[in-house]
Amino acid sequence: MLKIIQHKIFLLTCGIILSVFVQAQNLKLIYNKPAENWNEALPIGNGKLGAMVFGGASQEHLQLNEETIWAGEPGNNVPKNTFDSIQKIRKLLNENKFEDAQKLSNTTYPRQAPKDLNYGMPYQTMGDLFIDFKGHENFKNYTRTLDIEKAVSAVSYEVNGVTFRREIFASFVDNVIIIKLSSSKKGSLNFCINASTPHLKKSIFTEKNQLMITGTSGSVDNKIGKINFKTVAVPVLKGGKLTSTKDQLEISGADEVVIYLSIATNFKKYNDISGNQDARVSEYLQSALNKKYEAELKAHIEKYQQYFKRVSLDLGTTEQARKTTDTRIKEFATSKDPDLVALYFQFGRYLLISSSQPGTQPANLQGIWNDQLNPAWDSKYTVNINTEMNYWPAESTNLSEMHEPLFDMIQDLSVTGQESAKEMYHARGWNMHHNTDLWRITGIVDGGFYGMWPMGGAWLTQHLWNHYLYTGDKEFLKKYYPALKGSALFYLDVLQKDPSKKYLVVSPSMSPENTYFKSVGITAGTTMDNQLVFDVFTNFINASKVLNENKNLSGEVKSALNKLPPMQIGQHAQLQEWLKDMDKTDDKHRHISHLYGLFPSGQISPFRNPDLTEAAKNSMIFRGDKSTGWSMGWKVNWWARLLDGNRAFKLISDQLTPAPIDNKGESGGTYPNLLDAHPPFQIDGNFGCTSGIAEMLLQSYDGFMYILPALPDALPNGNIKGLKARGGFEIDIEWRNSQLTKLTIKSTLGGNCRIRVAKNINLKSKTQLKNSTGENPNEYYQVNAVKAPLISEKAELKGFPMPETQVFDFNTKKNGVYIFETK
Repeated sequence: MLKIIQHKIFLLTCGIILSVFVQAQNLKLIYNKPAENWNEALPIGNGKLGAMVFGGASQEHLQLNEETIWAGEPGNNVPKNTFDSIQKIRKLLNENKFEDAQKLSNTTYPRQAPKDLNYGMPYQTMGDLFIDFKGHENFKNYTRTLDIEKAVSAVSYEVNGVTFRREIFASFVDNVIIIKLSSSKKGSLNFCINASTPHLKKSIFTEKNQLMITGTSGSVDNKIGKINFKTVAVPVLKGGKLTSTKDQLEISGADEVVIYLSIATNFKKYNDISGNQDARVSEYLQSALNKKYEAELKAHIEKYQQYFKRVSLDLGTTEQARKTTDTRIKEFATSKDPDLVALYFQFGRYLLISSSQPGTQPANLQGIWNDQLNPAWDSKYTVNINTEMNYWPAESTNLSEMHEPLFDMIQDLSVTGQESAKEMYHARGWNMHHNTDLWRITGIVDGGFYGMWPMGGAWLTQHLWNHYLYTGDKEFLKKYYPALKGSALFYLDVLQKDPSKKYLVVSPSMSPENTYFKSVGITAGTTMDNQLVFDVFTNFINASKVLNENKNLSGEVKSALNKLPPMQIGQHAQLQEWLKDMDKTDDKHRHISHLYGLFPSGQISPFRNPDLTEAAKNSMIFRGDKSTGWSMGWKVNWWARLLDGNRAFKLISDQLTPAPIDNKGESGGTYPNLLDAHPPFQIDGNFGCTSGIAEMLLQSYDGFMYILPALPDALPNGNIKGLKARGGFEIDIEWRNSQLTKLTIKSTLGGNCRIRVAKNINLKSKTQLKNSTGENPNEYYQVNAVKAPLISEKAELKGFPMPETQVFDFNTKKNGVYIFETK
């Protein structure tokens, strides 16, 4: 009997230990070997500085980035004297001469940039820092981690009975990267510090026991590289000896070493590079060196957690959580690992905090992490989906401040974009096309085939209005109202009558990167363009009403709004991508741009527009699931909006499969370091999936908040705290056996709260609920009604299956907290 009791106690103890071990791993990426390549290294960043940490035992390698090291110099890329060609293209499109229109677009804006123009500058690596250890080739008990709860990377291993440790982080307080090296035995640290950079104009040297790297960014096309950068590494020793050679630092016999790494450039603004990189580096270093390491680390963690800890997600754990992160990715498709989904969700939030801080540049195509001078797609800002996707989680996952760098860039573009609007289109206001860079270019990029899409500004401005709907910040709206107005003015001027004279459409344009005939994509009145202009106009009208501005202009915009084409359901019961019914059921293109109206916009709703919702679903089915990483990230959000949690989870599973070693193709997947693959690496898929998981648990558009709208069978139990909804609401949700069990709503603005929940839920609360009737009186939940769709006679609609739900209203007070439990 005693043995049985002892055995039970042993099993219970093991269970407790396992539970603690599993929980401890919940917010860590963990590996049992150093990174062998960049896609295994771990990202750290503070918005300005980024590093990929390889964690080698005999050599630590940090690949380094600073957000403003871009090729080129100030200047726009707007071509001169092309308005007549645009007019001719419009005429050819009206005459159904589509191939001729495409040829003229291609010759007017050639694939390779003309000598007097450029198609954007690449974001560039600074270079690399190496720490070479003597005698560490034979090591054991190795662990490498990235703690995304603290934004700290760590390495630990043993050599000849001595344990060596490293802690590495990019300080959110003092804008330096800090590396702490320690060991379990005094005097055991022996290593040298050296660096390299691929830039042609460079110098690497030591001065006063500090390692210096200086250089100038690259020249591309007709743009001379004019970003001057400086990097300084300063080691602070406890015990031991520090000596210098020409280009490296040597440490011997140290007990502990902390290395402070600072990078700065001469960049001040897109049109101002008069900064002093030397003074900036010194300022950053001085601030950090005046603090003890422990105080610096504590301050860093506290500032980071002000953002990160706003949202928690617990989906339960299994045995899989004991394994290394790369193994969990490999086995996700064949195992139950809900905790990896939670980790992936939070990793997206970690990346956004780490690559987009107030006062920095926005997160680019790779966030801030790039190891090349000429990265894929230049690592620019691609605004026909990728840049916007980077910021989808900003509001919903309670990271509004991370949105600020994008707002700053929109403000810049609303200035530089006046040149492209005036010169290319003879229009008021501002616009841009599908790409921009550090210099805020707004002309066509990549020629008249890919680049003839004058809608980039239209999409970006949605983020301004969306931020207002989440925060209710009228001062913010007033500040950025000119950008909303400028975008509306542009489309007011460029809209053209379509050949039937029924509608106003954007011409010429395209449905991003897709074609309807072989090598022909240029057209007029694409569904996405119509949806974007609809949002631009309605946002301007609504903002003008809030601010009591421009009543006459609002009337003019409203008149044009009424002349936009309705959405159309084509012969295959699909949502048409083009004004004419030209969709092909075998089209597997990664861009499904015409579903913008489903997400991130809210023009298509299952409850208001079931026919459009069914058509959107059919388009999704035709396109298929597997695609590039960002495309699958978008599909998670779409399936969530279609209220199909299982299909959304299937896309997450597709994305959480090992990315191929080959860096080409459109296979998507995830690298061992949890970064998204196009392939190669693009960060937008990470952000898209984080947004999609949030959409599966909470949606706040269409006049109400929908609680657990797309909960998959694979996640029957869990809780999430701190999600944000439009109207200033903060939401905590608990569920068990796929049923809502507890709902907490915090109201920061007050006003009516309308919630939609499953029909079989019986909510219990001190708060009085009433069945909803009519439209939501809350100003942040007003719905902009769309026209009834045109439906092809050939379309066979079967009806969209609607979930059984119930909708309640209750009044909230500012800063009130309202708790609901199920009976």
